Amino acid sequence: MSFYIQGTYQKSIFESDKGYYIGLFKIQETTHPNLEEQIGKTITFTGYFHELNHMDTYRFYGNIVNHPRYGEQFQVESYERCIPEQKDQIVTFLSGGLFKGIGEKKAKSIVDVLGKKTLKVILKNPDDLILIPGITEKNIQVLHQTLLEYESSYEIIMELNKLGFSTKDAMTIYRKYKQDTQKIIEGNFYQLIEDIYEMNFKKIDAIFMRNGGEETNPNRVKAAILYIMQEISNTYGHCYYHKEEILFYLPRVLGYMIEEEKISTYLSDLEKDLKIIVKGEKYYLKEMVEAETLIVKRIRILMNEKEDKISESDEILKDLEEHFGIQYNDKQKESILKSIQKNFLIITGGPGTGKTTIMKGICELYRLHQKYNYGTLMEKIALLAPTGRAAKRMSEATSLPASTIHRFLKWNKETDQFQVNEFHKSKVEFVILDESSMVDTYLMAHLLRGLSVHCKIVLVGDDHQLPSVGPGNVLHDLIESKKCEVIELTELYRQGKDSNIISLAYDIRNGKINESIFNQEEDLSFISCSKEEVMHQIGEIASTYQDIDKNNFQILAPMYKGMNGIDEINRNIQKIWNPSKQQNEYKVGDVIFKENDKVIQLTNMPDDNVYNGDIGFIQKIYNGSKKEIHIDFDGNVVKYTPSNFHNFRQAYAISIHKSQGSEFDIVLIPLVKEYKKMLYQKLIYTAVTRSKKKLYFIGEMEALKFAASNTQEEYRKTTIQDYFIHGID
Repeated sequence: MSFYIQGTYQKSIFESDKGYYIGLFKIQETTHPNLEEQIGKTITFTGYFHELNHMDTYRFYGNIVNHPRYGEQFQVESYERCIPEQKDQIVTFLSGGLFKGIGEKKAKSIVDVLGKKTLKVILKNPDDLILIPGITEKNIQVLHQTLLEYESSYEIIMELNKLGFSTKDAMTIYRKYKQDTQKIIEGNFYQLIEDIYEMNFKKIDAIFMRNGGEETNPNRVKAAILYIMQEISNTYGHCYYHKEEILFYLPRVLGYMIEEEKISTYLSDLEKDLKIIVKGEKYYLKEMVEAETLIVKRIRILMNEKEDKISESDEILKDLEEHFGIQYNDKQKESILKSIQKNFLIITGGPGTGKTTIMKGICELYRLHQKYNYGTLMEKIALLAPTGRAAKRMSEATSLPASTIHRFLKWNKETDQFQVNEFHKSKVEFVILDESSMVDTYLMAHLLRGLSVHCKIVLVGDDHQLPSVGPGNVLHDLIESKKCEVIELTELYRQGKDSNIISLAYDIRNGKINESIFNQEEDLSFISCSKEEVMHQIGEIASTYQDIDKNNFQILAPMYKGMNGIDEINRNIQKIWNPSKQQNEYKVGDVIFKENDKVIQLTNMPDDNVYNGDIGFIQKIYNGSKKEIHIDFDGNVVKYTPSNFHNFRQAYAISIHKSQGSEFDIVLIPLVKEYKKMLYQKLIYTAVTRSKKKLYFIGEMEALKFAASNTQEEYRKTTIQDYFIHGID
């Protein structure tokens, strides 16, 4: 049940740039029975507001909640401004600073003549003010225009509230459209999805339908088509779609069957409006065509530019070997030299082939070739990776700073925009991008937009790993086009007691499992057991590693749910590794977090320098008057409040997808036939290649054999390869 408090705004304790307030409010009247004794006193309030001032009387609708830091407060769901009715209230309002040039004396003169009708006269008949002594034409203009804008913005936000938008969303909409808000809402309600990042089809469609919108509205159908295309991209990684796919999903989204002829008309309209692009039987979102064609055009430009020449290359490489105390094989030497000679190069290879090792040589050769000192080198070169952990590994390998792509491009999570872009380009001359198989089409296009057209680029990656989470298959398509310079490293460098892991990885790539490879050396074990015994075996092994650096022990599983899923494993390992009930705890949903728990970040938080996939440990939990969780990510301590507790989860076990870009000394992989729908070659290959020293499999050998032989992962419909081979039409 919603109550109201009416009174005056006193002061703010906190204000965000999105209009969120924590403040003090003096109650004059209320419908809440527990607040009647508070009349004449102040109460803490929270909520989203277009603006608040000390002149107006407000009515806040909401209810009392108990906040851990601020105690009892009134949580505002909606509000309205009460029009000043008493003469002294009107004088206070006019002289309160909103109206430039109107002080208390002039305000009193106006109210003495016009009385309680003052505000109506200012709005409807401002010329009547000319007869009031001391009031100039400029005063009248200021009074009329300011009050008109003040009333208009407030009324628009209140109208959006009535439609079903939160005050926060209403303010976002008003800031975008100002006085055109009503026109946009009445013209094409679904325009909000295209113009405002915070709006999505599900939210807008629900509000539209609740307010009597017609389910057959053409704008609704067209917005649904765009929504379906985006969802197919996000779910399956496709860059284009066939008409049949849209026809299949559209009735599910709209809630009614629609004739194919009408759908064809709407698709044609979207094409004319440049929302989609149709090439034969392929239907693209406009931004996807732009991203794919940009990637191809920019790489072609780089490949056609004049190559650098390196004289006495044999001597230089020999000096590098002596300097670093390494001996490069022929392919590694070729990779290092061509990274400097070529303007675009791909270096690929499986685990143990020295991809990371040669990056240090590439950086040093570039420094020597350009005659840079190390300070200048760090300004001119950018070492990038898709994840924070991959960037850290890159930095450790090269002794140079490395960054995530998002951080390099200065991503703003509030607007989902990159501040380094085609209009504000980076000044770096050379980019090395590691783990490039993880980079999707949109992110690659954004990176190229932020780089000079002449910036050298080296992509390093393993095409046999999982493709990007986002749409596209960029590294694979570039390699398969046969148009780009590609060097494949094949010679194995990891030998000795950890070589069985590497051998297994290559067996998986070839689709065959040799059971005799297991349990021969310390590095590779398979513990056979039924699905009912898997959890016990995981616990047994985890118990033996309690005293190690828990950053270096990782359980990887294909699925979250089920008796052997990630969620259940995390609950059980917490009991083994972090059983104490003495430390502080905090329950989020059905998960109890404890101090010292291992956790993984689920979203990018660039302001805190923490990114999706980063792993850390809970340092401190405050569960008293202040509720905070402090997480240590390799020395970077990030403070979380209840509003963003959903940004992390336990990480004793994580998904194989989340492990990409990371390596661990010891990896444990439960593998049973109940995972079958998630078992395929690239997934299990990626999991195996995360392990550096010791790898355990627990479960059923048949599940591993099935995964190794299953190459039927979802095919991605992309066009980059086709563009390189046949040209961009």
